[in-house]
Amino acid sequence: MEASVLGDLLPRDRRREQPALIVPDGDREMSYRDFLTTAYKAGNVLRFLGVREGRVVAIDPTPAPEPILAFLGAVQLGAQATFDPTADARVRLVPAADEAEYAADDATKLSVYGGPPSASTTVHWEQQVWSENPGFPATEVDPDSTVLCADGAAYSHRDLLAAADDLVDALALESDDRLAIRTPLSTPAAIVGLVAALAAEATAVLVGDSEQEVDADAALVAAGVTAPESVSVSVESVSL
Repeated sequence: MEASVLGDLLPRDRRREQPALIVPDGDREMSYRDFLTTAYKAGNVLRFLGVREGRVVAIDPTPAPEPILAFLGAVQLGAQATFDPTADARVRLVPAADEAEYAADDATKLSVYGGPPSASTTVHWEQQVWSENPGFPATEVDPDSTVLCADGAAYSHRDLLAAADDLVDALALESDDRLAIRTPLSTPAAIVGLVAALAAEATAVLVGDSEQEVDADAALVAAGVTAPESVSVSVESVSL
């Protein structure tokens, strides 16, 4: 589909039962219906926590639906995301098991997922998302604004969409395909893979830099990783 910003890849008319995201570790799967609705809710939670255009959301790169949905919540607001949880940010999202490693203050709201927080000042991410409005208001976002910071570089909506379009073409990705993303979320190429899957209305399978066999038709592969899929593209070929 034609998209000028990443939020354009999340229209309500795409909600259906096909999986949008699969995380083999933890055996988690979300349909496009649940995935898109929860992405809207994530955006509303981040807005409530003070995220807006230009502000940063720092996200732990553990392969799981919550980090991905937090990223998509941020992009709908015109905010910047980074998969470096130690970065200066308005909101920091980490697993509940890591809560003690981080502290909240007036500038940063700490949020955890995968269990309730220990501190009363920490936001329980799933609880807040569950209770939020399942609709997201139209928000104007500049296609040239920074949406992702990684490896010391900044990437705009336009950058990620262009790279994702190239990946869709390279893999001949179609709507009933499953794309194994075999590189950590902390790498910008992994986010390009996610965007490519959404652009093609395909299914993203988060594998990390593992050679684990999964049910997938194509793969985006980190350097040094052997993909069992017959069709693959190396992250070194992703043009950003």
